Amino acid sequence: MLASAIISGIGLGSMYGLIALGFHITYVVSNTVNFAQGSAMMLGAVLGYTFGIKLGWPMPLAVIAALSACALFGLVVERVLIRPFVARGSNAWLMATVAAGIVLDNAVLFTFGKEPRGFPSALASQPMKIFGTGVYPLQLVIPLVSLGIAFVLNLVLHNTRSGKTLLAVVQNPDAARLMGINAHRTVAVSFMLSTALAGLAGILIAPLLSVSSEMGTLFGIKAFAVAILGGMGSAWGVIIAGLIYGLIEALVTSFLGSVYTQIVVFSVVILALALMPNGLFGHAAIKKV
Repeated sequence: MLASAIISGIGLGSMYGLIALGFHITYVVSNTVNFAQGSAMMLGAVLGYTFGIKLGWPMPLAVIAALSACALFGLVVERVLIRPFVARGSNAWLMATVAAGIVLDNAVLFTFGKEPRGFPSALASQPMKIFGTGVYPLQLVIPLVSLGIAFVLNLVLHNTRSGKTLLAVVQNPDAARLMGINAHRTVAVSFMLSTALAGLAGILIAPLLSVSSEMGTLFGIKAFAVAILGGMGSAWGVIIAGLIYGLIEALVTSFLGSVYTQIVVFSVVILALALMPNGLFGHAAIKKV
């Protein structure tokens, strides 16, 4: 039971971390976040199922099409629901992105239906034995993908010209414009990448769970908790926090029962933030006077 809980927790935690990476990207580039991340995760799973299973497209093409649609959703969110409010110095984008997620969830509910659908995958059809526990190959692939993306993202942000361009926009937007950086386009790209990552998380986890219009809500909330817990400005921080969160959740569910899962896990999050307000790997903001 312990081995099964650990493997399951690592897989789930990797998903939370992957969605939380989306929060990280938009935060370090624009100081804003998209609270419709959970809905973007659901959109990726639903479109992946629709294109790949229902319409019978080759799976690579279905995944590319689904992630492109998720990226387009991120572009619309940034252009319509973030940029106008930020330009006026308003924080109304918080509620606007929450509302966008609710609208998308209900639009999918009316078109896709309420009943969960199975998402067949060769990586989740035949379990293999590890430490006497049946494990689907997909449960091993998910952490590798999440860690790989975190590594590449951290490398790009801090060691490439494009990455430093992204970071420059939030540090000093005016100076970035004077250097010829298109700040609006940079922020838009960050939102597109953010929702594409959430969509990828949805496609990866769908074969292990099921596809439904409601699947993203709780994932989005947990991923935001993970982003805060890990330190919103740290890519590695949100991934590690996701793994910790997933492990605690799986262990509590296995040994205490699912009725205690949310109580215990969110209590741990509250306690951790009370002790470390900036998260496990975050740093206090430096204010210039």
